[in-house]
Amino acid sequence: MAEKKKDEQEGGKKGLGKLPLIIAAVVLLAAGVGAAAYFLGAKGAPGAASAETARATSAAGDALGPMVDVEPFIVNILDNDGTRYLKAALTLEAETPAGRQEIIERMPQLRDAILLVASNKTFDELRDLQGKLQLRAELLGRVNEIMKRDRIRRIYFTEFVVQ
Repeated sequence: MAEKKKDEQEGGKKGLGKLPLIIAAVVLLAAGVGAAAYFLGAKGAPGAASAETARATSAAGDALGPMVDVEPFIVNILDNDGTRYLKAALTLEAETPAGRQEIIERMPQLRDAILLVASNKTFDELRDLQGKLQLRAELLGRVNEIMKRDRIRRIYFTEFVVQ
């Protein structure tokens, strides 16, 4: 009985002897987790992530996409003073190579839409810069309605003569 009490007291002392070691291990572990969270959190902060995303998006926006030329066309345009013509050629910029392929596949539809929009303009609308920019915006909206899998990023006039 006396030996049992002595063992319990020694066991209790042994248990208390490990307690500071366990506390120190827990404190070190918590400090490590805190330091890791701080450094990883600084790199993964929402502001840092959005800035990197904005830079990547801007770089992607500045890069040229795949281009497809539309054959030159001549259309009659509306005018009260006589017969007027528009001769133009376009280049369509796709967002992705898959978009370029879709433009090629849908060229008859796109060309039809371009001819209809352009022939619905008047000479007065097309003779100044504002009118040409308006035509480009209308064409971009119309051709993107036709595109189903991808989008056309920009339209470039490579020829533009109004007579």
